[in-house]
Amino acid sequence: MLIVTGDLTARDTVDEYLSFYEWLDNQEYTKKILIAGNHDNELAKVEYGDRSDRFYPSIYLCDSGTDFEGLKIWGSPWTSRFEGINPHCCAFTGACDGEIAPHFELIPPDVDILITHGPPFTIRDMTKDGRQVGSVSLMAQHITRLRPKLWVFSHIHEGYGKDGPYPWSGTTYVNCSIMNEKYQPINKPIRIEL
Repeated sequence: MLIVTGDLTARDTVDEYLSFYEWLDNQEYTKKILIAGNHDNELAKVEYGDRSDRFYPSIYLCDSGTDFEGLKIWGSPWTSRFEGINPHCCAFTGACDGEIAPHFELIPPDVDILITHGPPFTIRDMTKDGRQVGSVSLMAQHITRLRPKLWVFSHIHEGYGKDGPYPWSGTTYVNCSIMNEKYQPINKPIRIEL
């Protein structure tokens, strides 16, 4: 299974989307799952009900779920804006964590793999200037409620890497951003076995 956690494009152009979908079509995985990120303004314009068929044979999740080999998977693209975020890249964002928190209430308690664009607060969410900008509501209200086996996100490029599983949640956390903070695609994809 291939998981893509958003920011499908850099500048939200038609050519970039076409290039991404051509790349995705050429990936040889049984299942391909993707969510949007804050760079994906065009996806934010599409009505929720119209989305799943547009991305066949991949599965596009937006506050929705799927399953794979008995694993329950949920995807949510929402993140909070913070000082320094590119003002042209604010799809699926809220002015504060409170604005996006209702989306996280939709996550079912029995999810095995959680895919979010943004990280939970304090887990691989530190920017290059030392600020932790992950979601407080994901950390405070949902991390112990959910306890997924795997939580995959990106958004904060400087947070690339893997942690866990943590004993208090049993969760492995993966920030899979392939870009570094200078938008150079130098980070390698992260392979996880469950």
